Amino acid sequence: MDLATKEESSTDAASELQRQLRGGRFVVTAELTPPVSSDPAEFIDQALALRGLATAVNVTDGAGSRAHLSSLAASHFLMRNGIEPILQLTCRDRNRIALQGELLGAAALGIRNVLALRGDDPKTGDQPDTKAVFDLDTTGLLAMAHRMRSEHRLPSGTEIKGVLKFVLGAAEIPVDPPAGWRPDGLLSKADAGADFIQTQFCMDAGVVRRYAARLLDLGIAQRLPILIGVAPIPSVRSARWMKEKLYGALIPEDIVTRLERAADSKSEGKKICIELMRELAETPGIAGAHVMAPQNHAALAEVIADSGVRGRKRAPAKHP
Repeated sequence: MDLATKEESSTDAASELQRQLRGGRFVVTAELTPPVSSDPAEFIDQALALRGLATAVNVTDGAGSRAHLSSLAASHFLMRNGIEPILQLTCRDRNRIALQGELLGAAALGIRNVLALRGDDPKTGDQPDTKAVFDLDTTGLLAMAHRMRSEHRLPSGTEIKGVLKFVLGAAEIPVDPPAGWRPDGLLSKADAGADFIQTQFCMDAGVVRRYAARLLDLGIAQRLPILIGVAPIPSVRSARWMKEKLYGALIPEDIVTRLERAADSKSEGKKICIELMRELAETPGIAGAHVMAPQNHAALAEVIADSGVRGRKRAPAKHP
């Protein structure tokens, strides 16, 4: 894409997130979990600390298979306070009719960014007898939302009235690619209509470089922006749990050792996260960082601000 085309595509972007991604800037997103409360005040306060720092803020949807204030309502509160949300929608909790209704509701509220997710197994949550739906998988949800925005019709053929502009995202797990590796799942999501990808925690800069290089070789990173998941890990205990228990998370042993040896592990965890974010900003094929800090939301604004990477021009992509 030449400069003139890139600038033109940035001006007609559906959201600020899309504008920044199309403009070749290094994007930083963050993530918040709505409260188990009908009062959004504390949630809004947490989000306000990120205003002007994160390009957009993910609003989780039943994370850990636990109930909380609806992601749609919480996203609306962010919009009202000048913060761009990324609405997470899981396939676990709704059939396709309910998902269509949720997408229309998001459009009516001016919410543009949507992250399609499978959703955690209910057996891992605090109500293990819950029945999961899974009428659609993630690729099916993406394809349905893409068809709705492109054709302005429901899958039934019914016309959709009004503005319907979505920026569709999906999740992925980075890998250290072996010889001949192809990211079939990622390709399926791209073909289904994904506009960006946010990954699981990957705190290994070497793995990210090799992963990004392979995606560049395949021509994928040039057309599908990848945001790598990072965290200001607050303790050795948290690092070991993530390393051993959190599916898909890549936490190298040297990070565990650094936290173990540090006089102040919380401060060291922030330092590690900042260092990694700066490395990501210099890595060709990486479009941004997605910063998550469950149970440690106060650290989000600090690491984003101190990293100084948001809005930088991205490292040039090497075309295959």
